[in-house]
Amino acid sequence: MAMAGGGGLNRSSSRGQLPPQELLDDLCSRFLLNVPKEELESFERILFLLEQAHWFYEDNSVEHNPNLKSLSFKDFTSLMFKSCTALRPYIAHLDDIYKDFNNYKFRVPVSGAIILDDTYERCLLVKGWKAGASWSFPRGKRNKDEEDHTCAVREVLEETGCDVSTLLNLDDYIEVSIGQQRVRLYIITGVKRDTVFAPQTKKEISEISWHRIDDLLPASDDAVSRGVNGMKLYMVAPFLTSVSSDPHFVSFIFGADAVMGH
Repeated sequence: MAMAGGGGLNRSSSRGQLPPQELLDDLCSRFLLNVPKEELESFERILFLLEQAHWFYEDNSVEHNPNLKSLSFKDFTSLMFKSCTALRPYIAHLDDIYKDFNNYKFRVPVSGAIILDDTYERCLLVKGWKAGASWSFPRGKRNKDEEDHTCAVREVLEETGCDVSTLLNLDDYIEVSIGQQRVRLYIITGVKRDTVFAPQTKKEISEISWHRIDDLLPASDDAVSRGVNGMKLYMVAPFLTSVSSDPHFVSFIFGADAVMGH
């Protein structure tokens, strides 16, 4: 097992120069002007494209030019609306567009995986890049017209470097609703504990490690967002609760003679 450590890495910077117009024009051309027409039919789709442009800017432009300022997505979006001719007419409505986009994102279905080792005693968790990020199962938002299982395989590969396409069973999953968002995680078993994991995307995952399931299960409802070791588990707890209260998955993970915890 290998961990992608995030200690001591420079994740953001309040210093630096704003991107020059030439770079903004290039990003506009690369991510907005040369895409299929249907990708520009709604502001939700446009902001998803700008999100990709933002990742490219942070992962490539800022990475290779330390004089450039690291920007939040909101600040980057504002710059792009001001600099891109096609978006400039809508700058007065940007606050509403950005708010609607965030609301829309929280409704986009999410898929991923609960990966168990070959002893069924540990599951694989990933920790986000930003300071104070919580642990979660590898997962991410579904792309347009993407199947749940395809999204799960893609997200697991991007966040851990592990290809689970041959291990995924379409019928073995847990699905919960968090607010207005449907989240489906497939149960993946038999992954060896000495597997080397490494995220395939930059500045998204800071740590990857195995954790004992019985250490993560909350002892009471008031501890549902933290495991017994105090780890932040906001994106883990709802699924562990489902696992421990569902006879099928209790038997599947803990054995046929397991006793439910709730």
